[in-house]
Amino acid sequence: MFTRTTQLIGHDGFRALQEARVIVFGVGGVGGWCAESLLRTGIGHLTLVDFDVVDRTNLNRQVVATYDNIGQSKVVEMQKRLLTIYPEADVQVIERQYNAETAVSFDLSQYDIVVDAIDMVDCKALLLYNATHAGCKVFSSMGAGRKLNPQHIRTAEFWKVQGCPLARALRTRIKKEKLLPASKIACVYSEEIAREQGTLAPVVGVFGMTLASMVIEHICSKKS
Repeated sequence: MFTRTTQLIGHDGFRALQEARVIVFGVGGVGGWCAESLLRTGIGHLTLVDFDVVDRTNLNRQVVATYDNIGQSKVVEMQKRLLTIYPEADVQVIERQYNAETAVSFDLSQYDIVVDAIDMVDCKALLLYNATHAGCKVFSSMGAGRKLNPQHIRTAEFWKVQGCPLARALRTRIKKEKLLPASKIACVYSEEIAREQGTLAPVVGVFGMTLASMVIEHICSKKS
């Protein structure tokens, strides 16, 4: 299954992917595309976190959403999908929202990589704080909604993200609540001026795949 992946990154790089423990918070638009890309590349241990169910409004952009699974748990449906692709993978699910009340139930120290695809500012700020203080390498998605052109998507360290309303609100929250991260956070964002409303599959898809590529590059670079 992974012949072409191994040809590109080598046996040591692929072994590193197989051994890495990655947790993805939010498996909607960005997180779903990210999780599938990680699995298809060879991540061997993947945990999916989300509290939501599939809705009709998700059909236009979320890889997990089909007419057949409307009303079903996103993480359970995503787990089923991923295991049809790579049955030997260790894919765990946590059907729970990450917030101030539930954070204590998550042992983040057991993961090498935390992927943040949460869209709620307060939960996002808390996750970034707790994950970095637990010693995890963190990759975070800024706002993919209300954007039209994936050619404006960029990557940067969190404090250097520009032109993103979500990043701006998140920095304000972090400073107000004194939730300063303990280490640098690699982010994907868009410089495009946000529209009034709406979300497109090409944009969230590129966001998610870019996050996955950043994770993969980080893991493989540690073995080079």
